Amino acid sequence: MSRFDHHDLRFGVKNRMSWLDLDEKVAIVTGGACGIGRAVCDGLAEVGAKVVVADIDEQGAKRTAVELKKKFGGDHISVIADVTSKGSVDAMIRTALDVFGRIDILVNNAGINIPRLLVDPAGKEELTEKIWDKVVAVNQKGLFLCAQAAARVMIRSGSGGVIINMASESGMEGSEGQSVYAGTKAAVYNLTRSWAKELGRHGVRVVGVAPGILEATALRSDEYERALAYTRGITVEELHKRYKKASIPLGRSGKLSEVANVVCFLASARSGYIHGTVINVSGGKTRA
Repeated sequence: MSRFDHHDLRFGVKNRMSWLDLDEKVAIVTGGACGIGRAVCDGLAEVGAKVVVADIDEQGAKRTAVELKKKFGGDHISVIADVTSKGSVDAMIRTALDVFGRIDILVNNAGINIPRLLVDPAGKEELTEKIWDKVVAVNQKGLFLCAQAAARVMIRSGSGGVIINMASESGMEGSEGQSVYAGTKAAVYNLTRSWAKELGRHGVRVVGVAPGILEATALRSDEYERALAYTRGITVEELHKRYKKASIPLGRSGKLSEVANVVCFLASARSGYIHGTVINVSGGKTRA
């Protein structure tokens, strides 16, 4: 039985594919080669969607598409995509249309995080203009370019669609040593709300997902954890202990698949009246 099966007292056991009715829908997932993006690709493929795995890591995207076909069957493709480049984003959209003829879902997941202090007296890990521009380019400009290109297609089709933006609970709470990342994710909240007000009249829903502390992803590389620990004046080992002691009422880190589950639901007509809001997936985490 799939981990997504559920029991309905009226209809017996029904799997998520029939309940969500995403079979044959075409979904683009940016940053789909690893981490949350990879989990989202798995989730969408499992429920029958045709997935376009878009990533700047060309080999990783190809490998993911092949693995989706082997594991879940169906038609899935990969495309190299630099979300900071309009030309690359437009090429991604053209490829999806050339192969599948439509785009129903965009998961705006591509993002990066480079921990830095606003001011570092020791001069080791201070935020620079170059790092600022890089993080903003991927997390904000990339979100804009992909949403705009996909929305044009969705509006032109007359069938609407769904744009799902990946935010973060740090976008509401702020985060020590991660100010530029948290700032870009705060922008995602209001871009989501603003675009929802503009695109709703065209039948395009815009929603967001805000994960909290999750099991290890590509963002939590050794280099990332070293830099983050430094900005907080602690060791990497102490950082790991803080992850475990974070104020999460559910008492654990989240699973990538749990974020993917929410994305799949939001992509479906079952969430048809959820629009212009960001769903927090953080186990109830707070800064308390």
